[in-house]
Amino acid sequence: MLISRGLTESLAGRFELLHLPHWSFTEMRTAFRWSLDQYIFFGGYPGAAALIRDEQRWRRYILDSLIETTIARDVLLQTRVDKPAMLRRLFELGCRYSGQILSYTKMLGQLQDAGNATTLAHYLELLAGVGMVRGLQKFAGEVVRQRGSSPKLQVFNTALVSAQSSHTFKEAKADGEYWGHLVESAVGAHLVNAAACGESAIYYWRERNLEVDFIIQSGQLRTAIEVKSARARAARSGLDSFSEAFAPQRKLLIGADGIALESFLSRPVEFWVQGRA
Repeated sequence: MLISRGLTESLAGRFELLHLPHWSFTEMRTAFRWSLDQYIFFGGYPGAAALIRDEQRWRRYILDSLIETTIARDVLLQTRVDKPAMLRRLFELGCRYSGQILSYTKMLGQLQDAGNATTLAHYLELLAGVGMVRGLQKFAGEVVRQRGSSPKLQVFNTALVSAQSSHTFKEAKADGEYWGHLVESAVGAHLVNAAACGESAIYYWRERNLEVDFIIQSGQLRTAIEVKSARARAARSGLDSFSEAFAPQRKLLIGADGIALESFLSRPVEFWVQGRA
């Protein structure tokens, strides 16, 4: 954040940003021979890769060396935050509910703190700026309606979820509902990291009880993405309803009888959006 502020103040027009996102599944598999399941649970932090055989030590490394350092030094010391305790709790909430849509009113109720939607939106922007948690806007075809929507919380790295959970790797795999939550967060993390690099814009869509997990807008190309889980039938009707309203160029179903999760995470988002599959 300090570097970014310096660039905009004194080097306007004389710099180029090269964004280095979290490590992808392909990078972690190549460097450490990780399986897909290991990547989904332990995320994409190469510095923590050697510690996964001792999950308690791995968890402490993520919490102390990465999360605490990022929030305390990169956010709180470099920007004005009037409610630091709220920002910390918002981060925890974003990890716990990653992949879920929460209104600002519900978030304020969960945080049990005096505040307003504008403050929460600003804090989500700060957390997104350091690559931790982002609030996705609803795709509505109109900018005003998008900005007024309830955000869908999404982590940039699934390790942020696992490190704060009581589940071990084995317990997480045995818990179908929790594992499905991690899988959707892994897909979302793959997409938001691409969006952070400027490759595309990412949204979600929901109308009444119909929902599409992710909408990717890349130039004039629009792609609707649904991660298949226990909601398979609703997912299909959600994709169909979105297609009728907004006519996306591509519709992707990930998991089960759709695109294999490993295949999706092994290729850059641009590959799927450009229709090379």
